[in-house]
Amino acid sequence: MKMFLTAIFGLFLFIGTARAEQSDGSETGLALPRMVSLRSNLINARSGPGARYPIEWVYQQKTAPVEIIAEFELWRKIKDWEGSESWVHKTMLSGQRTIKMTAKGESNIYNKDDYKSQVIAKVEDGVVGLIKKCSSGSEFCLIQFDNVEGWVPRRNFFGTYPDEAIN
Repeated sequence: MKMFLTAIFGLFLFIGTARAEQSDGSETGLALPRMVSLRSNLINARSGPGARYPIEWVYQQKTAPVEIIAEFELWRKIKDWEGSESWVHKTMLSGQRTIKMTAKGESNIYNKDDYKSQVIAKVEDGVVGLIKKCSSGSEFCLIQFDNVEGWVPRRNFFGTYPDEAIN
């Protein structure tokens, strides 16, 4: 009987360890942290994971990037471009990868991923763009802002991790 209980305990321990390794600390099994974007122009940011928690503020910029740092059932704890953390319902988030310009004032958009290349446009802080491509180890990412597409230095925006590759 003792050997049987030991075997069952060992099986539960194995299953629990396998689930922990698979999930990477998240409810969905997706990596944490990870970047996503806001799905709506009006998203309630709450102090905890549930509708009973008070609304701390309301996000009003659809497609702005945020980082998921924790998960609890249908709720995601996010960190925004200013470092503020709050909880939002998972349906308010999209897997679309975007960036938000955070450098104060205007930033150059380059023709190539090189500071010496031609400046084709300028973009102001707070503007959101769609990530087209980021190479691992590159200082630049190819970003689309409406009908303008060009290379922007990573240091000028929020929305990617250092050395992250996005194709």
